[in-house]
Amino acid sequence: MSAVRAHVIADLRERISSIESHAVKKVGCLEFGVPEIDAVLPGGGLAHGALHEFAGGGAGTVDGAAAALFVAGIVTRTTGPIVWSLTRPDLFFPALAQVGLKADRVIFVESDKEEDVLANMEEALAFGGLGAVIGEIVRLPMTASRRLQLAAEKTGTMALAVRRWRRQTEASDFGQPTASTTRWRVSVRPSEELPVPGVGRPRWFLELMRSRAGECAEFLVGACDDKGRIHLSARPADGSHSSSRSIYSA
Repeated sequence: MSAVRAHVIADLRERISSIESHAVKKVGCLEFGVPEIDAVLPGGGLAHGALHEFAGGGAGTVDGAAAALFVAGIVTRTTGPIVWSLTRPDLFFPALAQVGLKADRVIFVESDKEEDVLANMEEALAFGGLGAVIGEIVRLPMTASRRLQLAAEKTGTMALAVRRWRRQTEASDFGQPTASTTRWRVSVRPSEELPVPGVGRPRWFLELMRSRAGECAEFLVGACDDKGRIHLSARPADGSHSSSRSIYSA
């Protein structure tokens, strides 16, 4: 019986994977333009009509600045207005402009409670016709994440949840299960060296901690340029950006 059960479970997993992959292809994806990254994402990019999670790592765990800039670079490469819902109006506009996100494309929605942020995201996703919907939240309960995922699927709008915590201890919540299609952690690394003395291009360590119907992976990349694009940085000695489970995964 155990062999039969294992065969049935394997068959079900294969069918589910096929269905999920088909859904990704149907709504389309936003390519990063980096073959090594797009190759590990089902459909060849970040799926539209889906919920994606992002958080800061290392010294940027609480402020989430690198994660927010990574998200800003992603939505820069979409078309249409952007809704950004938040409770703390502390975004640094020159930094957003530096990764290509112009202020006239963004509709900022400020709320007092996190529950309102989630509600605003869901309503914006249901509206449709937007380039993307972003929400800054501390916790993302499974029920709330499912509602966001379903709302994104209905209109084909990309939903991006930036997990920002008030204190380091809250970061453990990032390991809890959600309905997100992908989950990323973004940590700041030393800048790229220039051939002459000066300030090099910032670098990030991207951890793809979860990818539905895909693989986990790590990448060392150059931060977003003024078009929201990243590039794969030189491979470090520790062999990062390999397609394997992150050593930092929660």
